[in-house]
Amino acid sequence: MPQAQNLLIQQLPPAVRKRLQEQCEPFELVLSAELSKRGQPLSHAYFPHSGFISLVIDVDTYPALEVGMVGRESMLGSELVLGLAKTPWRALVQGAGHCWRIDAQTLRQECDASPALRQVIQTSLLVRLHQQTLASACERFHEIGPRLARWLLMSQDRAHADTFYVTQEFMALMLGVRRVGVTVAANEFQKNGLIEYHRGELTVRNRPALQAQACSCYAADLQLHAELTEGQA
Repeated sequence: MPQAQNLLIQQLPPAVRKRLQEQCEPFELVLSAELSKRGQPLSHAYFPHSGFISLVIDVDTYPALEVGMVGRESMLGSELVLGLAKTPWRALVQGAGHCWRIDAQTLRQECDASPALRQVIQTSLLVRLHQQTLASACERFHEIGPRLARWLLMSQDRAHADTFYVTQEFMALMLGVRRVGVTVAANEFQKNGLIEYHRGELTVRNRPALQAQACSCYAADLQLHAELTEGQA
């Protein structure tokens, strides 16, 4: 089997990592595919090693809103360690790629057999809960431009490339704002040489300048992840 590139799996002791991978299957993350539905139990857990996934919540008749993002630093399905997991969000593939996939019941059995695996997954869940809380405050208090800069940086981090595919309509959806607001902010970034955008292909041209435009939540998010995962080293 190819070597795992998911960072959670890499944290595991070699024997635990090998056993887990033997229970997993390779799975392709297809752009815009829906991996889970709101209110339905998760059938599988996913450990991306390329590509990334958005967690999107729908409230009444309002536009959908992104409340989390999962890339190779994390996993989709950490709730499974708590038992039956019915989630309030949908999981949509935002960046195409590949991952390991494992059946929900098998993952629970592996967690019961390995305290090391359970601890890593519990930490992943705690990180995401903190990040979702931070994202809620960000959506409430920060303006569109800084929030867009933060979101682009998070997407670039998980795409592991300067160029990735995203439409302005999708950016507006993820931020929970009108498309015109995203258009104005993105045009300003492009005019100042921070990004280049053409027909859905976005390239980050000046990452340090984009970081300077991002709200404080981006740095806080990185710091939170580092602090919580360092305890697993």
